[in-house]
Amino acid sequence: MRSAAPLTFRDESAFAALFERHRRELRVHCYRMVGSLEDSEDLVQETYLRAWRARSSFGADGRGLVRAWLYRIATNACLDVLRSRPRRVMPPEVAAPTADPAAPPAPPADLPWLQPYPDRLLERPSPAEEDPGAVVVARETIELAFIAAIQHLPPRQRAALILRDVVGWSASDTASLLQTSAVSVNSALQRARATMRDRLGERRTDWARTAQPSAEERALLHRFIDAHERADVEALAALLREDARLTMPPHPTWFAGRDAIMTAMQQGFDPAFGELRSVATAANRQPAAAHYLRRPDDSEYRALALDVLRIDGAFIAEITSFVFPGLFEVFELPPTAER
Repeated sequence: MRSAAPLTFRDESAFAALFERHRRELRVHCYRMVGSLEDSEDLVQETYLRAWRARSSFGADGRGLVRAWLYRIATNACLDVLRSRPRRVMPPEVAAPTADPAAPPAPPADLPWLQPYPDRLLERPSPAEEDPGAVVVARETIELAFIAAIQHLPPRQRAALILRDVVGWSASDTASLLQTSAVSVNSALQRARATMRDRLGERRTDWARTAQPSAEERALLHRFIDAHERADVEALAALLREDARLTMPPHPTWFAGRDAIMTAMQQGFDPAFGELRSVATAANRQPAAAHYLRRPDDSEYRALALDVLRIDGAFIAEITSFVFPGLFEVFELPPTAER
């Protein structure tokens, strides 16, 4: 292999310009590793700082090699974080489902970690830009179900699966990053794939290059929104699969089955709770609805929650409802809605 001259930069602004061309895909990579948008933003910044400090040791002159170098740094930053904290879980793993929203169990594990990823951060730059981050993000590898499932993998298995099956690295390159052998990487990959099949099903582990929600999914989303704005419990029930599931990170409470979900939703549709206005959006390549609530003693509709839908065929199979500070700002949604 031809040896390459060390990469040099006139100043930090030149280095920052190079880094920015890779920021989008590095943020997605870190999000897949840790499942939190907030953490992924911090990890991208940590990647920048580590890369800047190590710039004099980098010896490559091709943009593709710069990309691999940054992925190496970002992956190691993620692995450092994952090694330092307990495994994060979802409510169905630590608490039984409930039909009583008034009596949620105490959270026995680290729950407030899963966060939605705005589709606007996944959009490709202008086609005229030759950006390595402009590749289509496969929908199956950014869906909430995938992000939650991959957190069950030990950190090194997680890295092996993402680098090999999602990013497309070779076994030898992945082994170099993880400081192990290609045989060990392939073994870790096989174990990781088996776990993902158990969590997602056989057909959910072939990553197709699908992107935006389909026209049928968008139509179902608008029916979902209409049912909320009309407080129509029966219309909402008709959209749900019988075995649908509702989770509400960071709350440990969750609901299994259409009947349990409707018991929970009836309280939200009660006029004493208030009146809803909803806006269509998208997260994790899935249809989503941002809900605003006008309480009986208020004159404005204020940000309430963001529901991300997993649709299976003609029905909603899962609703993940998010409430956390700054959520609507992340999605570039206003804090209030018009009447």
